[in-house]
Order: sequence, then C-alpha cells, then structure tokens
Amino acid sequence: MRVGINATYWHRQDTGSGQYLVRLTEALQRIAPQIELRLMAPRYAQPATGDAADNSLKVLSTPPDTVHENLAKLWFEQVTFPHACRRERVDLLHVPYFAPPWRADVPVVVTIHDLIPLLLPAYRGSALVRGYTHAMARAARRATHVLTDSQASARDITRLLGIPADRIAVIYLAADERYRPLSQADCAPVLQRLCVRQPYLLYLGGFDVRKNLAGLLAAWAHARDRLGDTRLVIGGRLPATDSAFAPDPRRLAQQLGAVDGVCYSGWVDEADKPALYAGATAFVFPSHYEGFGLPVLEAIACGTPAIVGAGSSLEEIAGPGGLVVDPTDTSALAEALVSVVTDAALRVDLAARGLAHAHTFSWDATARQTLAAYERAL
Repeated sequence: MRVGINATYWHRQDTGSGQYLVRLTEALQRIAPQIELRLMAPRYAQPATGDAADNSLKVLSTPPDTVHENLAKLWFEQVTFPHACRRERVDLLHVPYFAPPWRADVPVVVTIHDLIPLLLPAYRGSALVRGYTHAMARAARRATHVLTDSQASARDITRLLGIPADRIAVIYLAADERYRPLSQADCAPVLQRLCVRQPYLLYLGGFDVRKNLAGLLAAWAHARDRLGDTRLVIGGRLPATDSAFAPDPRRLAQQLGAVDGVCYSGWVDEADKPALYAGATAFVFPSHYEGFGLPVLEAIACGTPAIVGAGSSLEEIAGPGGLVVDPTDTSALAEALVSVVTDAALRVDLAARGLAHAHTFSWDATARQTLAAYERAL
C-alpha cells in the first residue's frame, strides 16, 4: 500500500495537527513498515532555516508561493497535492486535518479533529475564512472515509456535515511516552526554574475564549478562602494583546477579584511539561469545547487528577480520572476545586483510575486503527 499524506503541518508541532501528523506517521512506520508513506508538504510551510529541513518530506512549490500564503495553501491542498499523488501512483490520500481535495483519482481519507468553526461563532473568521470552511465541509462529504478523535466529534460530524456514522472512524490520539508519574525529586528542578511553588492547581493550554479562563478565575475567586496555601498556576504564553477572542487572564483576574494566589509560568517547553503536570495537585481544564483535549490525557498519564468541562470530548478523555463539571456553572467548578484540594482520598482514587485509563491510549493503537481505516477505504 502506498499512501500520500498531506504534511503541511510537519514543522508545526506546536499545533495539535502537527503533533498528530508526526506521531501518527512515526507509529505507522513502526507497526507497518511494509506500507509506503509519501509525505508531501508545500514550500511556503518550510522553516526559514535550512538545517530544519527534513529529508523524509517531498517539498512542492505552487504558483502562488510568492503571492499569498493563504492562496498557496489552498492551491497546494486542491491542486498540487492531488496531482503529485497521481505522479507518485499512490493508492490512497490521507489529509490529516480539515482540508480534503475536492477531486482525487484514488480514495481519500480525511481526519477532522473538530468542527469548531461551524460550532462556535467566535471562530468563524472573515467572509473568506467562512467560505473556505464551507468549501472544506462540502469536500469532506465526498471523502471516502473520515477519521476523528472522539465520539463527541463524530456526533458533530454526522449532525453538521451529514456524513453517516458508517463512514466515520473514531480513533483516539495518545500522549507521548514522556508523560508518566514523576518523583518529587524529578519535579523539583523544573518547578524551581519555572518559579512554581507547591501545592498548586494547574491550567495549561491556550487563552482563546472557549478555554474558559474567565470561568476558572471566577471559580477561583469563589473558592479561594477554602483552598489554604494552594496556588493556581496558569501556564502558557500569554496573549500578545487583550481581546474578546483571547482575553488576557491578568485583566480577568483583576476584574473578578481573583488575583490572590494566581501566578503565571509563561511559555512551557515540551520537556518541562511532564514535571509541571506531575507536581500539580490537580489539572483544571474547564473548556467549553474540545475535539480531543490532549493536555487532559497528558495530565492523567502523569498521575494527576483532572477537572474538566462537560459537553464535548473531555469527559471521554479524562474518563474515571476526572471530575466533570458544567463549564458555565461557577459554583460547581468552585466546589470541584475545593473537593480535589481538601479530599486526599478522592485525589488518590482519581489519580489511580486516571492512570489506568491513560494506559489504554497509545500511538501504536492509533496507527493500527488508522491502517484498518485505510484498508476499509481501499
């Protein structure tokens, strides 16, 4: 089997699509070395530095490369990539994000991680972006097979795109092997470097509005008097500008009376994340919507209980390792914070069950199920 893979996000492992692409192809090559993977990427998406080039990629130019990146992206997805796959005589195309070609000579598999632009008005963008999303939705309906990350996303795909369930495969992602329980001695140097003092609750993720930092900070203000010396650590690069789409949590904390006990770690390197998760009393991720929620899986794989928002995939991913609350209910979220901080038996139980649940996810399993989906598509 020869598979052509759109590798646009190969050098973007700071994104979920980039992590998925790299980890999936590594696992496919490990568990099924007999299949041939043709990784094809647009020139505009290559790093500026020559030493970051990757010999496993076939880098392809498009006519609009020097005109506009968005036009080059569309041209690559709809023209250059399928034409190159024809020249390479592939048996199947896989696009690992929501941008399948409208036409192809062979079966097309597309991974739709989520349908956030169709579900949440704040993410719909300009008229051009909305037009692009509409076109990709129509193209996805023509795909041979759709892969997605959770049962919640599968339901959204059937409801919003009208794709029947028998053409959708739910294939969970996985956490990297470095996410595992760590000793206090392993955590201490990282926490010291990040200026993080225990005990603490941890939020680590983006700052766009669906992540619900406003809800978390309101709950923190509500519960603060009952949390003793526990701090709230908010990890990640803060928004460059304060906006309705990505509100600055420092301004939110000031408005909500939640400044006391809140600290900001700034950008966290991938290598430091396991220690930051493992050192936390609990991981708090009250997002309104996630297609998968990889940080939750990373946290419970480190033996850390989670508190997650209900209504999307997060309760699937946290499983028995998480407390699930309505992300719009400040009181319920505050009570969850208090429970996980003050009830040691609850923490131990959640940690043990969450760790067992996390062990059911692996990139090899993701690759095996993806290979089975390729075979069905063929």
